[in-house]
Amino acid sequence: MKVNWKKAALGLVSGSALLALAACGGNSGSTDGSNADAGSGSDEKTITVSVGADYIDYINEVKSDFESENDVTINVVEMDMFDQMDALQLDGPAGKGPDVTMSPYDRVGQVGSQGHLAEMTLPDDGRYSDTDKQQVTIDDKIYGAPAMIEAVVMFYNKDLIDEAPATFSDLEELAKDDRFAEGDDNVGFLARWTDFYYTYGLLAGYGGYVFGDEGTDPSDLGINNEGSVEAISYATDWFQNVWPQGMLDVSANENLMLDYFNQGKTAAIIYGPWGVNGFEEAGINYGVAKIPTLSNGNDYETFGGGKAWVVSNYSQNKDVSQQFVEYLTNEANQEKLYDMRHDIPANIMAQETVAASDDPVAKAVIEQYSVSQPMPNIPEMSEVWVGAENMLFDAGSGNMTPQEAADNAAKTIEEAIEQKY
Repeated sequence: MKVNWKKAALGLVSGSALLALAACGGNSGSTDGSNADAGSGSDEKTITVSVGADYIDYINEVKSDFESENDVTINVVEMDMFDQMDALQLDGPAGKGPDVTMSPYDRVGQVGSQGHLAEMTLPDDGRYSDTDKQQVTIDDKIYGAPAMIEAVVMFYNKDLIDEAPATFSDLEELAKDDRFAEGDDNVGFLARWTDFYYTYGLLAGYGGYVFGDEGTDPSDLGINNEGSVEAISYATDWFQNVWPQGMLDVSANENLMLDYFNQGKTAAIIYGPWGVNGFEEAGINYGVAKIPTLSNGNDYETFGGGKAWVVSNYSQNKDVSQQFVEYLTNEANQEKLYDMRHDIPANIMAQETVAASDDPVAKAVIEQYSVSQPMPNIPEMSEVWVGAENMLFDAGSGNMTPQEAADNAAKTIEEAIEQKY
């Protein structure tokens, strides 16, 4: 099965998305020639749903039953998800925004707490896990309905190793295998640990964290605690004693890692499902699995992400909009979403169906997500991406000790939060 995994589908990878708060007015068009103005302020029997181009076919496929059962017209308009979330902040008050749209999890709490999203009630039918619910909750208020999940996983070359590494000890053994030697270096296992998004699973597995109280207390910063420093020290050893110097290049190490893997020189990498198409084009006989257990026996606790359906707080049709969101996230429509787009559903019942399929990528993502942590969705998280972006470079390059690098990042984040919030 060739799965069209798309990097653009990953709402949480880019920290810049958290910073994109400037409104972008306008609309890029609709499927039926109508305008988004037909949404919030129009006929109460019509609700406008704004989605990116890659979700239009899905909404049009499933909307008819809801329309007939509820005597409602679903008006579908096209707009990039990030642009729509930004535009909502101006278009909503002006009566031009949609009733329903999509948001990456890491924007739900932020935009909801600013008053732009309607509070919602999730169905109490077992369709969501506690992690799913936490993704769309801030200050005990729910601002979205989980739609799909995402997580980074481990890819491995089945022509180079017989099975997926189960532990980081297995990865360390790969680093001793002469088959993967590159001069004095070794590329048997590679990871983009200069990028905090990928590194967080390592820190969390050693006891580090971003904010206390399950990501809600910005006064309690954990990226320079004992566990985080232990994790940074572990990563530093790879940078200084195993990997090529290029793995410290913040802007180029992704391409370097993928080049090694696609050339059959690297046995295992930590990456996201959006890499699949590239691996297939390169002819790699890849396998995929949950990220191996750390040497302390703990899981590599990645950020778990995804997208949610949200309702505009400016909608004149909040009740029917929430009903439509519940309809989109029921088991049948979540399975339809996977069938049409290969987005992994948040609905647990639909997820079980996907896990029983012959899609190894989906199985691995589901398994990894089960040990992942929700990314903090408070506004202060935007300062973490900026403050921590050089933390692993500073330590790995030897410019600072792991403790100094962690303390420097923590100080930068704390000062930014104090100044802005």
